Amino acid sequence: MANTTFSGPVRSEGGFTTVSKNATTGAFTTQSSINSSGFASLDANTLSTEAGTGITGGTGTIYRSSVMRQGGIITTRILIDLTGLRSTASGDIIGVNGTSNVCHIGQITAAQNGTIIAGSMECFEAPAGGDPDINVHSATEGTGVEDGAISSLSETLLVNSGDATLGSKVYFTGVPAADEFLYLTLGATTDADYTAGKLVIELIGYEA
Repeated sequence: MANTTFSGPVRSEGGFTTVSKNATTGAFTTQSSINSSGFASLDANTLSTEAGTGITGGTGTIYRSSVMRQGGIITTRILIDLTGLRSTASGDIIGVNGTSNVCHIGQITAAQNGTIIAGSMECFEAPAGGDPDINVHSATEGTGVEDGAISSLSETLLVNSGDATLGSKVYFTGVPAADEFLYLTLGATTDADYTAGKLVIELIGYEA
């Protein structure tokens, strides 16, 4: 159907949905919707490159991302339940134990996330099992794996958080450059699986 311009209000009792169509399979994927009750859902507003399977493959692990552009401000959020991931030694990358799957938690690009000027990490449930001293690094490579040293990558420390506790919030002292990947790393040594721990990372950027 061709583009259509309406001069009056567009009304639908059943709501509105925008979709994309897979050119090969013909399957439709919902991009955004407003249901009949007026609830809006922006399903496509996630990181273009989300976490690697060394994060999402954890048993009980939860990972979600959101990217919202409001006016000239772009807010990127990453939610992680650490359950099922493993901490090992200071300076190592957090991820699923005993795999070689990549463990970044998403890639930041200028096109989608803007030029990042600030960041923070907030704790909504204290980590248990694994070590609570969790830092955030960025790196040019997306190949880092669990128990691997973050120093083996071309990395930048974004925040040295100390122990995460319920309600703690730390602000980044560095920000990721365009096209860099984010990693959760350890500031202390505890070789164990996480049984709890919920974190939200927020990045603020603008379209340059």
